[in-house]
Amino acid sequence: MPATFARKLQMVLLLLAPTQIVDLAVSAVLALIMFGVGLTLTVDDFIRIVRYPRAFFSALSAQMLGLPILAFLINLLAPLSPALKVGFLILSASPGGATSGFLTYLWRGNVALSLSLTATNSFLTLFTIPIVVNAALLFFLGRSTDLHLPFWDTVRQVFFITIVPAATGLVVRRYYPLFAQRVSRPARYVMLTLLAVVFFIKMFASEQYGGAGLTLHDFLTITPVALAQNAASLFFGYFFLRWVGEPHPSRLTAAFECGVQNTTLAFLIASILLGSEEMVKPALVYSSYSFWTACLFGIVSNRIASQQA
Repeated sequence: MPATFARKLQMVLLLLAPTQIVDLAVSAVLALIMFGVGLTLTVDDFIRIVRYPRAFFSALSAQMLGLPILAFLINLLAPLSPALKVGFLILSASPGGATSGFLTYLWRGNVALSLSLTATNSFLTLFTIPIVVNAALLFFLGRSTDLHLPFWDTVRQVFFITIVPAATGLVVRRYYPLFAQRVSRPARYVMLTLLAVVFFIKMFASEQYGGAGLTLHDFLTITPVALAQNAASLFFGYFFLRWVGEPHPSRLTAAFECGVQNTTLAFLIASILLGSEEMVKPALVYSSYSFWTACLFGIVSNRIASQQA
């Protein structure tokens, strides 16, 4: 019996090895991270968002409307091929995700606001992404496509990687508050280490194992535009919520939600639905920087906010 089980396990791993091992590791780590984020939440955090929804609707507008416009203006002037420009527009239309929720938790933003935005914009993108992508294809490549996002794949990604683990952490905190308090602080550093390991694997693993497989030329060509779009998105999210009068934690959340994109969704659209590996490259390069630039943004903005306070 043990030998039979081992053979079956080996067959499963062999089937997964060509493309899915790294992606499964990313999903598992992100789910674990969102459980840790949930350990810091209470139901009252979400009730406050319902009672005072200005921050929610302002940040959602910045994501869904502001980011595609910002990306279009940047790539209109960028010295890139049309396919790469479309890749950046795809990226701008894929906001938020589990990583932005973790950054919000890590740098003491409004975590409940981040999770609420992730749950909402993940459904809205089913309708907004086809509009943005077709507009980008038509403008930069002179063609359009009949693009439909897979509904259940999107639902599964949002709920089983983000919402369910975070809700589980919230329930654990409600019934075992001492355990949650004891675990949440060291878990922050463990989760940061795990996420860093996963990012490095994703970037440097070979393509047959789900890695990026990028060349040095790709990095040198795409990096300036990726950094420009990333910085513009971070500052836009922060100062847009400052303009509407929201406090620093909500501003920081909006910055992370705008500056750290759902690159997994961008990969799906560019590679699987559009069949263009060239359009995937902006998301791959962007994801190699965006987490670390967002951390730097969080450190500096928190220090400035504390000095002003």
